[in-house]
Amino acid sequence: MRTGSMRVAEVSVSAIRQNVRRLRELTGGGNVIVVVKACGYGHDAAIAARAAMAGGATMIATADLEESLKLRESGIDAPLLCWLHGPRVDFAAAIEQSIDVGVSHLSQLEALAQAARATGKRATLQFKIDTGLSRNGAAREEWEALFARGAELERDGLVRVCGIFSHLANAGEDADLAQGARFDEAIAALRAAGSDPEMIHLAASAATFTRPELYYNTVRVGMAAYGLSPLAGKNSAQLGLVPAMTLRSEVVALRGVPAGTGVSYGFNHVCEVATTLALVPVGYADGMPRALNGAGAWVTIAGERCPIVGRIGMDQFIVDVGPIAGRIDIGAPVILFGDPERGFPSIDIWAGLMRTINYEILVGIGPRVLRVAVDEEEL
Repeated sequence: MRTGSMRVAEVSVSAIRQNVRRLRELTGGGNVIVVVKACGYGHDAAIAARAAMAGGATMIATADLEESLKLRESGIDAPLLCWLHGPRVDFAAAIEQSIDVGVSHLSQLEALAQAARATGKRATLQFKIDTGLSRNGAAREEWEALFARGAELERDGLVRVCGIFSHLANAGEDADLAQGARFDEAIAALRAAGSDPEMIHLAASAATFTRPELYYNTVRVGMAAYGLSPLAGKNSAQLGLVPAMTLRSEVVALRGVPAGTGVSYGFNHVCEVATTLALVPVGYADGMPRALNGAGAWVTIAGERCPIVGRIGMDQFIVDVGPIAGRIDIGAPVILFGDPERGFPSIDIWAGLMRTINYEILVGIGPRVLRVAVDEEEL
């Protein structure tokens, strides 16, 4: 750990490993692709990838190629997949580093084939299909030409079509099953064109817990691998998951104040009684939402719930610690969120107060927060 680090996200590698094993058991031991895009959902992509592979993940996935290349630079030698590409992407780098390329359009397929010619190496691809999310992926009218060209390039030895996948909109059971039916059509069309995909995946975290009929031979999970629930009304423990991140800081100042003292910008909080205020060096630059101001959020200090008071600044926030003032001093640990089964605040509390999802909170944790892998000896 860096000397003097005031903001630390502890990432439990054993929790990620356990979560991946849980997902493998849930799906009958099939392939599990773990997504580590966006800095491993805020956890650090390399830490998450190593832990996921130790838990039995088949493959690691990112959104874009730069993220996958960074994993290779970090020494991750696991099978990798990336699928979101701009028009200037260098597919040669993907081929050289043995990274599967998600292909959504004929132009991408041709660019990949050209890179294969240039490098003299065969490219590996998975076709990304739009089945109703209306986002990334080949539209139905593109399938025939795309699959036919893919099979032709396979015969020429330039590419290998090793998978096909799509993404659910999570718009309810009927919508999910309708997307599954369209996905079945795409699989049949791909096989009819002459390709035989090894990996077939549609279900992400939510469908892994709710739609066993959509497992195919692979699931592709993100949030569930990090131990957080993708389902409204279900918490991590109810799904057999363990939250992997504990966001920690410390008290850097204590101030006794009389009743009537205003707190932070605008004095939108005024102390009703004499109390003690603790300063914690985490702010909205670190991913602590400013809108939590006055929302009823709390942190844990000395095992007690302590309310956040006053406006949250760029680098710091204030906690009312009056009831425990005699039990703490400068340097007292502060837990912003973690595993509620250990008595810590849940990240879902912040998400609920913010009227958003736990995903947004996690990936918003800023770069000043030091990510530290813990319990690595258990790997």
